[in-house]
Amino acid sequence: MTFDSLAFRRAMGTFATGVTVVTTRNAAGQNCGVTVNSFASVSLEPPLVLFCLDREAMSFGAFTDAERFAINFLTAEQHHLSVRFSVSATDKWDGVAYDPWADGLPMLKGCLANLGCRREAVYDGGDHVIIVGFVEDLRVSETREPLVYYQSGYRAIGPSL
Repeated sequence: MTFDSLAFRRAMGTFATGVTVVTTRNAAGQNCGVTVNSFASVSLEPPLVLFCLDREAMSFGAFTDAERFAINFLTAEQHHLSVRFSVSATDKWDGVAYDPWADGLPMLKGCLANLGCRREAVYDGGDHVIIVGFVEDLRVSETREPLVYYQSGYRAIGPSL
């Protein structure tokens, strides 16, 4: 390898991504959430998605053990939620608006879309794991602008080309 991890991180930062907050409930029934921009659609039939989670994340065990989780696509106006759920804190949910879906799964309000998923598989991914989910339910609101992350900062999308 002729590059280090910092160079790799800089290269990956040139790929603009949407921002999600992935949510679940832990074994004690407490809400858990983490900001994720390593998210992708895998398949339309069946409807599969994936996200990558750092093995050092405070909520790692909650997500690798959870049978169900939600993917919440953030709007440009929700960048504060991205910041809130990106840090290790015990009060992440204080004042956060959400709807409890099936089995109490917390779905953030006001998002572009919410996907309710059943865990399909967990794969090794180096210092992360890759969690694949089968989408069982969804809610879509296409009337807002997405939150975008690019070169270590939040961005807005301009007019269509």
